[in-house]
Amino acid sequence: MAAEPVWSVDPRTGKPREQVAVEATTEDVDRSVRAAHAVRETLADRSVRAAFLRTAADLLDGAREQIVETADAETALGAVRLTGELARTTAQLRAFAEVVEEGSFLDIRIDLPDPGAIPPRPDMRRWKIPLGVVAVYAASNFPLAFSVPGGDTASALAAGCPVVIKAHPDHPATSELCASLLRRAAAKAGLPEDVVVLVHGFDAGVQLVRHPLVAAAGFTGSVRGGRALFDAAAARPVPIPFHGELGSLNPVVLTSAATEERAEEIGAGLAGSMTLGAGQFCTKPGFVLAPSGEAGDRFLDALALGVSETGPAVLLDRRMRDAFVAGVTERTALDGVRAPVTPGAGDAHTVSAGVLAVDAALLTEGDRHHLLLEECFGPVTVVARYDSRDEITQVLSRLPGNLTATLHVATDADEDADAAPLLAELTPLAGRVLVNGWPTGVAVAPAQHHGGPYPATTSTSTSVGATAIERWLRPFTYQSTPDHLLPPELRDGNPLGLPRR
Repeated sequence: MAAEPVWSVDPRTGKPREQVAVEATTEDVDRSVRAAHAVRETLADRSVRAAFLRTAADLLDGAREQIVETADAETALGAVRLTGELARTTAQLRAFAEVVEEGSFLDIRIDLPDPGAIPPRPDMRRWKIPLGVVAVYAASNFPLAFSVPGGDTASALAAGCPVVIKAHPDHPATSELCASLLRRAAAKAGLPEDVVVLVHGFDAGVQLVRHPLVAAAGFTGSVRGGRALFDAAAARPVPIPFHGELGSLNPVVLTSAATEERAEEIGAGLAGSMTLGAGQFCTKPGFVLAPSGEAGDRFLDALALGVSETGPAVLLDRRMRDAFVAGVTERTALDGVRAPVTPGAGDAHTVSAGVLAVDAALLTEGDRHHLLLEECFGPVTVVARYDSRDEITQVLSRLPGNLTATLHVATDADEDADAAPLLAELTPLAGRVLVNGWPTGVAVAPAQHHGGPYPATTSTSTSVGATAIERWLRPFTYQSTPDHLLPPELRDGNPLGLPRR
């Protein structure tokens, strides 16, 4: 049976652009994983890894025009957005090179022997070592920063793990281009090209997570797809860590004081955040608790105005467009749901952004309106109007886990009695809480946490920021080991000058 072709498709027209690859067979996946596994020891030298990551960033920057043109043709995300995403991607690679060189991620802990302790303590030296081959599943909505050259790949390589990447079908040409640049960077740094391998196809993705030589996996995508792979990872004879980002509603709460103070400003800011990238950010604010009354009306009017001024948008593929149209149609049909701006289909290839509104009390009465508390991928948000502080608590108690939660309080927070208690209520719901801001910016920074309670993610780790490297490492201790047999990082005298406890 012939391998199925992989086509690059223009989402603006729905027409195929070019065939860029063929789907990987079972034999192809096995060969790819074994090739990556065979070269894992070549990543042991931290200086080589750092040079590789910087070279990859340089090559990606050097091919900026080609990458942006290819990615835009496959995703319709636009040159401005994709140029910024590429800059973020290469900055992330360089940031991980610094992490590798600095060495804190190794978490070195040394206990010198103490025969007088009870019980006696031997010489013990603990650090973290790479897990092995990491399977990376590229995301649809970020063809660079969360795909082939993105955070999972960068952090895994920084940890010393080779990667086998499953390309996303929405941008296979971009994936091929970026993978070729990463492989070229490996060769320039003196590494085998197979520290990075790319495969295509749905079946290949399933086979990848089941392969006995794959030691961990990173995924960004839907709850349904991510949960299926998570279950497969857990059902293996030897289960492996599966770090999945699956979905997030990203709730926003407006206090009465904040709404009275700056209703129009908050409404305009929300409109910009929820329509950014056609509402296809994983941190899109998809649910808002706003007060009833005149100030809440002003907020809703400003939000509706901002959203109504947004033109038709092309989503990443036809399947997502159809799911968005079906999702907003089902939500709009629920009893008590109003549409200040009606979301739905534009022309044959676009969608229109919208706003839905409902009384918060309806969300506390059983499960009739549960859909409003689930993510709808695309440019729509739900505004629930509350009459009392207790209603906020009741609605928040029904929310699933999230990547982010946002709280808008009065400029002088000391004058807003709801600020502190609401911040405490939002903390268990998300991995990051913002005050008087919007969640659609995810800074690549050491203190960043891009994760959250399930279903936002399947683990407690982050996929953005320096500590994302921790996902691909495991602790290991040498006991009573002669100094000359230890890795240089653990030897007496700290010859490499690393942070050690």
